[in-house]
Amino acid sequence: MGKKAGLTDEKLLAVTGSDRSSFNTKELLAIELADAMVNAPANISDELYKRLREEFSEEQLLDLGSQIAFENFRARLNRVFDVGSDELYKPGPASR
Repeated sequence: MGKKAGLTDEKLLAVTGSDRSSFNTKELLAIELADAMVNAPANISDELYKRLREEFSEEQLLDLGSQIAFENFRARLNRVFDVGSDELYKPGPASR
């Protein structure tokens, strides 16, 4: 999904690391929203929502939040049934 959205291998690998300097403001906000949404219960602070509204329209936020929620649903469902990775993602040679 990330590659289809235009993310590079470097960004896909960096999303789980501590150096997020390669991400722009909108990408960092999407990551922050995703991190907040995986908590149980999910709690999006007013401050985060305000920053999101400065960068995204309501329609964009609805799409982004829906996609994050769907991926979270899939990840949790996979854990229930012990579904492992299908190993389809392989970083390109330059990323290794």
